Amino acid sequence: MQHNEAEKQQERFTLMTEAPVRRLVLKMAVPTIISMVVSALYNVADAAFVGHLSTEATAGVGIAFAYMTFVQAIGFFFGHGSGNFIARALGARRLEHAEKMAATGVCASFAIGIAGGVVGLCLLPQLLQLLGTTPDIADSARSYLIYLLIATPFMMSCLTMNNQLRLQGSAHYAMIGLASGAVLNILLDPLFIYVFRWGVAGASAATLCSQFFSWLLLLQGTRREGNVHIRLRNFTPAAFYFKEITRGGLPSLCRQSLICLSTICLNRAAAVYAHPGMEASTIAAFAVVSRIMMFGFSVILGLGQGFQPVCGFNYGARRFGRVRESYFFTMEVSAVLLLIMTALGWVFAPELIAFFRDEDPELIAIGTRVLRWQCAALPLIALTTATNMLFQTTGQMLTATLLSMCRQGLFFLPILWMAPRLFGLTGLEATQAVADMLTFLFTLPFSIAVSRELKKKR
Repeated sequence: MQHNEAEKQQERFTLMTEAPVRRLVLKMAVPTIISMVVSALYNVADAAFVGHLSTEATAGVGIAFAYMTFVQAIGFFFGHGSGNFIARALGARRLEHAEKMAATGVCASFAIGIAGGVVGLCLLPQLLQLLGTTPDIADSARSYLIYLLIATPFMMSCLTMNNQLRLQGSAHYAMIGLASGAVLNILLDPLFIYVFRWGVAGASAATLCSQFFSWLLLLQGTRREGNVHIRLRNFTPAAFYFKEITRGGLPSLCRQSLICLSTICLNRAAAVYAHPGMEASTIAAFAVVSRIMMFGFSVILGLGQGFQPVCGFNYGARRFGRVRESYFFTMEVSAVLLLIMTALGWVFAPELIAFFRDEDPELIAIGTRVLRWQCAALPLIALTTATNMLFQTTGQMLTATLLSMCRQGLFFLPILWMAPRLFGLTGLEATQAVADMLTFLFTLPFSIAVSRELKKKR
């Protein structure tokens, strides 16, 4: 058994450090793109099925989305932190460290998920108020949140296991785990919402079932030959491992935490600057656009996640020319895909918004404007996403953290405070596009510098 494991590890090392880079990035990216797209589909499905219940239900799901970004912040923190370390450890052929890190990351995220779910259930009214719930959508938000809180430990540890598998080069197993749960969620949504007549709670209950199913599949995937196994005896809550998790995961934690904060602030601003009597429609419009953008961004995120294991292995093996080549290839492909998405999103914006709720003309009008604003700046995230992933995967914590924070924190929140005060609802609609443009300009010098550094090291 140990001999087979050693052979599998050697085969993976050879593949990651010697196979043609462009073909390798695509090989790693295709499963992650599929898993990310299918996973985004369950968010789209929830919004679409709930959207035809009422505008208030759509807005309530949008309010609860802020809590999901908090869950993602913790899951990505442990997943990217432990997964990036595992990739570098395998590249340097330190299997024992990789095994201890895998168990530590998964167990810690599951424990924090239990604590977060329990606290959320005990303080549910306060949590709803914190998320920016208005009186007319409070019942829908409460119904959706309850099952999400129960699912929290599975959601967090699913993200951790998924990223560990992906970053060690097992994107296929990571894809199966997430995509299978997402398909189950899409099948259960109409059953729970319409057949069982559970309404908004049915969409949340479907998410709980699908996340538990994904958790079981991902745990089984870690036990396959060639993967770093998760064993409780390897759980090592030592300062060294948590320091390394922080080193690789802090950028993700900061980015996702700021997304959570930004979502809450955006919901509150939408309620304040909406036309009188249209608060629910305005909040719902921003919620629908966020689902659409998440679906499009999942393709770019999946491509970047295919780049990360290639980057991590080769950086650990000190093959810097391959790191640089994979970085530029990822940016080029991302830019082409984003240009296509921009054209489609701009032309078909009204139809895309109406797909979620065609019964509300105000929602469609606001959503169309917001979507077109975001499409205008969409191609710029090719550079910002790839550059952030490069710094994070190579363990350059401070730079990666700065870049991950600049979009949501350095730019978005100040613009969100200022633009609506100057231009009303129009300023609010344009906020995210302006933040993307400024983030691109801020990231560009870092991209040029790291490219030159890798060229010298090569």
